[in-house]
Amino acid sequence: MSDALAGHIEDTKLAEALSARYLAYALSTITARSLPDVRDGLKPVHRRLIYAMQQLRLDPSAGFKKCARVVGDVIGKYHPHGDVAVYEALVRLAQDFAVRYPLVEGQGNFGNIDGDNAAAMRYTEARLTAVAQALLAGIEADSVDFRPTYDGEEQEPVVLPAAFPNLLANGAAGIAVGMATSIPPHNAGEVCAAALHLIAHPDASTEALLAHMPGPDFPTGGVLVEDPAALLAAYESGRGGFRIRATWEVERGRLGSWQIVVSEIPYQVQKARLIEQIAALLEERKLPLLGDVRDESTEVVRLVFEPKSRGVEPEVLMETLFRATALESRFPLNMNVLEGGRTPRVMGLRAVLQAWLDHRHEVLERSSRHRLAAILRRLEILAGYLAVFLDLDTVIRLIREEDEPKPALMRHFSLTDTQAEAILNMRLRSLRRLEEMEIRREHAALEAERAALQALLDEPARRWARIAADLAGMRKTFGEGPLGARRTRLGAAPAALPIATEATIEREAITVIVSEKLWLRAVRGHLAEGGELKFKEGDALRLLLACETTDRLCLFATDGRAYTLRAADLPRGRGDGQALRLLAELGNEDGIASLFVWRETARYLLVSSAGRGFLASAEDLLAERRTGKQVLNLKPGEQARLCLPAEGDHVAVVGENRKLLVFPLDQVPAMARGAGVQLQKYRDGGLADGRVFRLADGLTWRLGERLRSESRLDTWLGARGQSGRMVPSGFPKSGRFGV
Repeated sequence: MSDALAGHIEDTKLAEALSARYLAYALSTITARSLPDVRDGLKPVHRRLIYAMQQLRLDPSAGFKKCARVVGDVIGKYHPHGDVAVYEALVRLAQDFAVRYPLVEGQGNFGNIDGDNAAAMRYTEARLTAVAQALLAGIEADSVDFRPTYDGEEQEPVVLPAAFPNLLANGAAGIAVGMATSIPPHNAGEVCAAALHLIAHPDASTEALLAHMPGPDFPTGGVLVEDPAALLAAYESGRGGFRIRATWEVERGRLGSWQIVVSEIPYQVQKARLIEQIAALLEERKLPLLGDVRDESTEVVRLVFEPKSRGVEPEVLMETLFRATALESRFPLNMNVLEGGRTPRVMGLRAVLQAWLDHRHEVLERSSRHRLAAILRRLEILAGYLAVFLDLDTVIRLIREEDEPKPALMRHFSLTDTQAEAILNMRLRSLRRLEEMEIRREHAALEAERAALQALLDEPARRWARIAADLAGMRKTFGEGPLGARRTRLGAAPAALPIATEATIEREAITVIVSEKLWLRAVRGHLAEGGELKFKEGDALRLLLACETTDRLCLFATDGRAYTLRAADLPRGRGDGQALRLLAELGNEDGIASLFVWRETARYLLVSSAGRGFLASAEDLLAERRTGKQVLNLKPGEQARLCLPAEGDHVAVVGENRKLLVFPLDQVPAMARGAGVQLQKYRDGGLADGRVFRLADGLTWRLGERLRSESRLDTWLGARGQSGRMVPSGFPKSGRFGV
């Protein structure tokens, strides 16, 4: 190692070195890369692109130049970064689906809304648009500060004059170290209207400004469906978000058929990826109402959605698509910008508009002073012309005869140094053509302009009136015509459209199989009992339940707890299924008292092994949690035995003592939770089985393969809580009805 290098080695703690360098990096990303300036709404790379294109004289009336030439100038003179990043920034400024008011006019392939990339920079060409020209207007009039470029060989503007409200009109997005920004685009005409209102009413509230600028205006259109109160809160604080939905309509066909056509998709949603997402959901059967999707787009977006059946409501279909796909998206608002080009700050709408107006005021003042200084210099020269006009022969003689004509002219005509220099620099032909009337006419015009500029600089009210007039012109230029028309429609916040879970699930017949060891699975179709089913060794069938994938199931456990399961969520396939305890937190000793299809309007009879019970509504049994809900309270040693749909007018209960009791259903009270009342009295044992039936239809039970029925039930009719009489002849020895 050389002595020169050894002399620069310093002892520094690693933590301190890392901290200092990371802080420098963080500040660099915040101030020189990722956050836009509140005054012109541009990041450094965009500002340098536009300025470099102006230096190349690529104004809207000029011809195009290759993008490679532009990128080369930018990275060579102003922005020492990779050419790919600079070209991507240039491409985005030219994409009318990404930028509300493009700053660059592109020629060639600049990408599309499907997400396809632009062609290589050697193939594409570009020039500035009128919007970019408005951002640059007055830059040559000392209206903004300049600073040396990274190598000190050139000068670049610190900020552009920004006669166009670029920050709000085109929005911005960026991620720095520890902070980010996300500003949606707005309508330039509406932004100018809000700024005019703020000039006229400096204390205007955000609500008053939103009356002129009601929300974002995205280049891809769509419908803004955010609540007005949420919009106001977001613009006041500078943080929030906006919900944007695709624009759609129903196209009617023959014989009652119809299809939905989407003509606008949310901002920054790539159409090709959206189609892929919808197709994947269709394949996974997560969009049961949708039959097919087609992309019929040309230069205009046209997505066609066909329903699975004509009975589907278009609003319901679109609501399912909005909930499941990017046809509805949320654009975040985080107006984190650089104030004064140095300090990051989250601003509200009013503060952003005021910062831009203050910048325009400073630009007007500086450009006016620059113009005034030029006028004063010209007036001084014109005064010198008038002084020598009547004696041109003397001027010529002094120039020819004097060794130092400049001092001689100054002495003879009482001229200033500037006046004498201007006369000496004139060609003889121009000197001979001097006309007094022309000089006096120019002098008078400049004097009038000087007086107007001086009055403008002396009176702030005049300056704000000039800014207001410029804004009115800007509003007319960019706020009218096809470019200025609002693209994003303002819709009301959508009402909560109730969509039953069943509407989002494909209806399919299944059979739920539960084994003795409480393993559960579902198979397609309805199986009959006794069918060939396989279980783990030592396990066997406990019960079968025929249902559909759209059903809710209620599991009533032997500990008196109710659990709600969705049939569509049950494990499917040929395997052993899944342990029921993974779906419902059953205790180690708990079993299944009942498993049935839950019906919203039904009532259910809950009965314990001790013969107590009550009527519960379907809502009382609904429990989406894995822990379930305690419904039937039990004493030690008791179990929940039955949960029966209360579809009938009488109840039949059989005890383990083989005594049968029939009594009216209306003698059973309705309760939400509890131990219930005594349905049948037992001296020994408890309840064996029970059922609810219609007395007129008689009482039915299964004996072997046959169904037996008893219509004359007077012997067993009684009141709730009695012991009952011995079961009829032919009743099963198991003591269960079996139906």
